[in-house]
Amino acid sequence: MRILVIGASRGIGRACVAAGQGAGHTMRALARSAGDMAPEPGLEPWPGDATDATDLEPALADCDAVLMTLGIRESVSMLWKPVTLFSRATEALVPLMERQGPRRLVCVTGIGAGNSVSALSTPERALQRLVLGEPYKDKTRQEDIIRASSLDWTLLRPTILTNGRRSGAYRVLREPRLWRMGLISRADVADCAIRALDDPAMIGADPVVTR
Repeated sequence: MRILVIGASRGIGRACVAAGQGAGHTMRALARSAGDMAPEPGLEPWPGDATDATDLEPALADCDAVLMTLGIRESVSMLWKPVTLFSRATEALVPLMERQGPRRLVCVTGIGAGNSVSALSTPERALQRLVLGEPYKDKTRQEDIIRASSLDWTLLRPTILTNGRRSGAYRVLREPRLWRMGLISRADVADCAIRALDDPAMIGADPVVTR
């Protein structure tokens, strides 16, 4: 497949690019800093703004699927400053995909977004609200936009992220009663995202992913 990765220059997005290349896919890597990525077999650097439909539209051309892996840099201002990146980018992307394709979208959000907040204990919920309240409000708005779309979507909610290697020893918890906090490497999240793309059973799923 040719897969568009939105937010491809670092974190889970960069791990998805590597995992996709390893699986034999062509990865179109969209990020503002994608111009700093050296072209190589299986990689198409694509500089662009994820919130700008005029950048997204040509990036979608000839793609078979989209991985949305946006993140923000942590800062003290997250404690009070509203975050809108996730919802704005999704508002720009979804109508384009509905109109011109592709149909398949896997979006990485996080445990605590949407209804997965039910997986958090009272102390965990309080801590997340205090430290990550604004980003997760916007991740929830992002999930709501995707759920309301006509796309073949999957929402992946990883737990606390680490920089460990891909282990393959992670769990995809689809039943809400099984959802729980834990740790997972960015490389394992990327592995899960790539596998989810061509798994029909993952369409319409919103699992928590953890070790």
